[in-house]
Amino acid sequence: MFFWDSKAVRPTTFVKLKLREAAFISKALLSTNHVVLAHVIPMRRCNLACGYCNEYDHNSQPVPLELMKKRLDKLAELGTSIVTISGGEPMMHPELDQIIRHIRSHGMIAGLISNGYYFTPDRIKRLNDAGLDALQISIDNVNPDEVSRKSLRVLDKKLRYLAEHADFHININSVIGGGIKNPEDALTVAERAVELGFSTTVGVIHDDDGTLKPLTEKEKQIFHAVKKLGNKDHARLNWFQDSIAEGKPYEWRCRSGSRYLYICEEGKVHWCSQQRGYPGIPLEDYTMEDFKREYKTEKWCAPTCTIQCVHQVGILDNWRDPQMSEAQLRAEKNQKDKERVGQVLRAE
Repeated sequence: MFFWDSKAVRPTTFVKLKLREAAFISKALLSTNHVVLAHVIPMRRCNLACGYCNEYDHNSQPVPLELMKKRLDKLAELGTSIVTISGGEPMMHPELDQIIRHIRSHGMIAGLISNGYYFTPDRIKRLNDAGLDALQISIDNVNPDEVSRKSLRVLDKKLRYLAEHADFHININSVIGGGIKNPEDALTVAERAVELGFSTTVGVIHDDDGTLKPLTEKEKQIFHAVKKLGNKDHARLNWFQDSIAEGKPYEWRCRSGSRYLYICEEGKVHWCSQQRGYPGIPLEDYTMEDFKREYKTEKWCAPTCTIQCVHQVGILDNWRDPQMSEAQLRAEKNQKDKERVGQVLRAE
């Protein structure tokens, strides 16, 4: 969730964002020893129940503000450039503005992913005041159905509020696949986003474990039409989607667990939203040893991964530092342990 389009923000805001973009990209290219992007979950609860989504519940409580601040402090210690707040529906968290302010107090870029339901002129102005940098809303269809109520007909009024009042970048993500009944809706959504002055992207909806769902011929045609409307920077970064649209694996180096972190509501580090459970280490205990191990680890799910933000982070290091399988890493560690033991014995 980075690389901003000049059409989507006011000129002064755009210049500031592009300068910060250049700064974090330069930092990422010069050094691999820090986090580029972290997703944090302050609340798993959601007001919706989209049929393809496995990232929500209807009863969990918001993570207390002081605990969220401690997690953000730790991310700052790890040199994190961007923190994106996700869910569930993060707009349901009663202290979201304070969370955003704390991100910005560390000089980190603050992003938000929302279903769009809670935006009013007053709420948007409060997000402006908190210092939000970027917002993404995914809209699944034109009219609500049994799969999703993230619909253009429901949300268009909210989008008009955002166009009028927001000082932050806004990207509208339309979707293809995953049981969406009318794939042509993605083009309608993208055209409306451009009309309102927002940037637009298109995502291929993943299956239950976040991997590939090949598109039909009709879906592929619409997918390419929507991509032509989108931000050119995003299009250049998301070329992996062309392989996914064809149902083909894409070879790349996933740096989840290192350059990209997913922090669940329990405060544990995971590869991503679709591979929750590993490494499963509390963020407060996460060390650079963990970071370096995951940086070097080849991810089994990478060739058919559809998660855009993880791919975008991976591009920064795809040209360097080949990865190894977990078995190869264990063998390397065992060899190093033997060498250290040998050095100790020789010293004695």
